[in-house]
Amino acid sequence: MASQNPDRFLRLAAVLDRTGLSRATLYRKIHAGTFPQQVKLAERCCGWRESAVEQWLLNPMHYSASDAPIH
Repeated sequence: MASQNPDRFLRLAAVLDRTGLSRATLYRKIHAGTFPQQVKLAERCCGWRESAVEQWLLNPMHYSASDAPIH
């Protein structure tokens, strides 16, 4: 039986580091639907699913948030 790693949440700094995007570009892409939406983790805290960011990294030019699987 293979164990599956649970999906982790990445904070803003980690997402910016992995993608090489600026903060403004990241939020512009979220608004345009070309980057995964962030998930609210607490009242003043949000993050991105690591799997969603990895999926974006596989094909950033043609990524569409509408094609992303719903968690």
